[in-house]
Amino acid sequence: MKRTLLLAAALASTLLLTACGNDKTINGKKYQTYGVFNEDTRKDPNIKYEVSAGSVIWAIILCETVVFPVYIIGWDLWQPVSAK
Repeated sequence: MKRTLLLAAALASTLLLTACGNDKTINGKKYQTYGVFNEDTRKDPNIKYEVSAGSVIWAIILCETVVFPVYIIGWDLWQPVSAK
């Protein structure tokens, strides 16, 4: 029983440390993910962005913690896909 709980805790902590959205290099320039709070500083009008499914799923799963969904939606919701 203790071994299963330890394994579950290790797996959960590993999943929490993985990034939801991915940064992408397009035409030699690195573009970062952005969210509601940093849209005006990170969004580039010449780049096509899409909502990160992983970010949405993690925000829903961790909705009771309040902190993680605010972070995800605020700073890591949209990820760069390609140039327009």
